[in-house]
This record gives sequence, C-alpha cells and structure tokens, in this order.
Amino acid sequence: MPGEATHLADAPTPQGAAAPRPLQRPQPDDGDPALEQEVMAALRTVRDPELPVNLVDLGLIYHVMVRRDGLVYIEMTLTTPACPVATALPGQVQHLVSLVPGVSVVLVEMVWDPPWTRERMSEDARLELGLL
Repeated sequence: MPGEATHLADAPTPQGAAAPRPLQRPQPDDGDPALEQEVMAALRTVRDPELPVNLVDLGLIYHVMVRRDGLVYIEMTLTTPACPVATALPGQVQHLVSLVPGVSVVLVEMVWDPPWTRERMSEDARLELGLL
C-alpha cells in the first residue's frame, strides 16, 4: 500500500501574504538503508521539466531522511523561487516517493537557504547540459 502523501511543500509566498511556517524536521532514527536507496531511486525519476536532468543530479534535493517506520522527510529547492513549476514539482516528488513500498508518510519541505547554484549539480548533470 502506498505511503500517505502529506503535502507540506509551499510555493513562494505572494507579496503581502503571510509566510508559511517551516516544518520542524522529524527526529531521525537508525534509518533503513535499503528503503533509503529505493527513495533515492524514486527521486532520480523526477526531472525538471525545463532541463533533461533529474532533481538529485541538479542538486535540488538538499536533504533526505528515511526512518525505520517509513517516514521520509525531504528538503528540496528550485533553481529560482520564480520557477514556473514551484507549486507542482514538490507534489510530484511527494507522490512518487509515497509509492515506494515501505514508505508510510512523505514530508516535503521547500527551502530557499542556501540558494541553489550550479555548483550543486553533479558532474554528470553538468556534462549532460554542456556546462563542463
């Protein structure tokens, strides 16, 4: 049975609107290395719609915590807060990770600090995009 997708990623806050409250990062446990590998494999299937590279190699996934109880916490960012997929991409991440067997809950938090830079990209991503 797929995990529960708890959507907690927030798009950039419109001017004048109240800022979303940041998530409190769940407490880690010893983790589940096999489940973490499956979660990372799922994350590598999510591609930026404007670039032919997955989010992990683009450096948009900042932190992944996978607990033994199946809770997965992901901190991610986008190349820019004005990204046209700012509202859709976190939900896609959350949905695909929730389909991994053994995942019970997926928490996705959009973070903007530190800001994304090209240096966060993997060598493979830079090569794919002709940036080497």
